[in-house]
Amino acid sequence: MGAQLRVYKRRIRSVTATKKITKAMEMIAASRIVKAQRQVAASTPYATELTRAVTAVATGSTTKHPLTTEAETPARAAILLVTSDRGLAGGYSSNAIKAAEKLTERLRGEGKEVVTYVIGRKGVAYYGFRERKLADSWTGFTDSPTYADAKRAAAPLIEAVTQETAEGGVDELHIVFTEFVSMMTQNPVDDRMLPLSLDATKDEDGKGEILPLFDFEPSAEDVLDALLPRYVESRIYNALLQAAASEHAARRRAMKSATDNAGELIKTLSRLANAARQAEITQEISEIVGGASALADATAGSDK
Repeated sequence: MGAQLRVYKRRIRSVTATKKITKAMEMIAASRIVKAQRQVAASTPYATELTRAVTAVATGSTTKHPLTTEAETPARAAILLVTSDRGLAGGYSSNAIKAAEKLTERLRGEGKEVVTYVIGRKGVAYYGFRERKLADSWTGFTDSPTYADAKRAAAPLIEAVTQETAEGGVDELHIVFTEFVSMMTQNPVDDRMLPLSLDATKDEDGKGEILPLFDFEPSAEDVLDALLPRYVESRIYNALLQAAASEHAARRRAMKSATDNAGELIKTLSRLANAARQAEITQEISEIVGGASALADATAGSDK
């Protein structure tokens, strides 16, 4: 019985140490969410206004630009998938990967060849384990992205969009990331960044926004060449910030659940340890009483 009690005590110490770790990770993730939320709030207006500016150029001119003009028969599409570098975040990365796989199936069903780009070690490991080729990948910054990281990821994507399909270019550019809605809700979404859709300027009622007319100097094509790389970079940066906030929220929720489960397990093990201790004490008392009784009987026999 003593051996069983030692096992329970050892497990309680182990679970208690794990609980301390998960509680610390929960608190760290909670503190990082605030900063991530502020960054999302600061970057969203810029991305929105830049989208409006690019849309105004696209709708206010007759210039056919490869970044705003739909291909007659699109043959290739690029997908940028944003996952996390670290685990312990529940289903955060797996949900984003599932959304990317669903988008890939849809695009292939439309007869398009899909080229995949991935941000985050979890996504890279997923495709690497299945021996599926990636056009490019980036890791090491998902929990705290900077604009330089977004710019580095945007460069090959912009180059692919501006190239001809026969030379390895793509006709469409999609991004899959986890949108931060609230501390409890984060939704994986897929969004087509290029060619730019005029639906991007619709308001909540679904009505198209009336854009002003512009004269472009030196030309609309030059303006598009200058605006659209910044547009892609800003959209990717905003997606990275939303994904980072979602990752921290998902990790906080996962670690809170792990901490609560550890607490419940400690209670269960404590009850089992107490029961084992009670049984051990009862057995010892029974042995003492039995020994005393046997000794008394033996003494009484010798007196006779």
